[in-house]
Amino acid sequence: MRPIVSINNVTKSYASGFQALKLINLDIEQGEIFALLGPNGAGKTTLINIICGIVIASSGTVTADGHDIVRDYRAARSMIGLVPQELSTDAFETVWATVTFSRGLFGRAPNPAFIERLLRDLSLLDKRQTRIMELSGGMKRRVMIAKALSHEPQILFLDEPTAGVDVELRRDMWGLVRGLRDKGVTIILTTHYIEEAEEMADRVGVINKGTLVLVEDKQELMKKLGKKHLTLHLQTPLPRIPAELASWNLELKTDGMDLIYTADSADGVDISELLKRLSELSIVIKDLQTQQSSLEDIFVSLVSERT
Repeated sequence: MRPIVSINNVTKSYASGFQALKLINLDIEQGEIFALLGPNGAGKTTLINIICGIVIASSGTVTADGHDIVRDYRAARSMIGLVPQELSTDAFETVWATVTFSRGLFGRAPNPAFIERLLRDLSLLDKRQTRIMELSGGMKRRVMIAKALSHEPQILFLDEPTAGVDVELRRDMWGLVRGLRDKGVTIILTTHYIEEAEEMADRVGVINKGTLVLVEDKQELMKKLGKKHLTLHLQTPLPRIPAELASWNLELKTDGMDLIYTADSADGVDISELLKRLSELSIVIKDLQTQQSSLEDIFVSLVSERT
């Protein structure tokens, strides 16, 4: 089955000589949630804008459901919905009018029942006759999503969709995104909230300085690059790590009161042998705790390694 979005050898350079994107190749499958992570200025928004036809690539090709975004612009664009970072709506229009108008822009026949259902799903139905200028920031963000979905696209781009919204609204949006995925809509999101990607994404791409550093299934990524940390709280402090424990990846912290063991998640952690050796050396453990690397830890590590 062909990917619903295919990006081949895409670059973007500006007249100043700045190269925003450096040879990007990426396939996105239908019905997945793909999270694109990267620091500010990494190229995330540039890449999204190229796919959506807002920015022209310097080289390379992009197809949306098999339609070239340049040669077959109308068909490609009709497949795509975009929720940009900026809240840009007609302040004097009502919610109903602006969402209905967005549907018409793509040549879709009027469908009041669909618009009503969409607004209900976004908790906007009771605001349908309210002017945009009278809405809160969170409600305006919902309107932006409604506009992006008004023409029933199969590919939805969310560029920092929960920036500036409260935790409750963020959770609501996560539920909405999952519901769309369950209906077969492909979701591509950029986010600064890495817990958002960890919560929702099927796959993760990391972009840094215009280069796609890594694309990986989220669970596989966390297995391969994640770390497990075992902290052993000691009964009495150790002045140094005994030579008998040199083969273990250990370090002392908290003035010798904590012994930290770090292992790759992919290797699994069997601490029975370590505990046995500690007992043989008469090192008494008062308590222990484990910690698993988060996606944020992995992201920071990947970006810092390539800075």
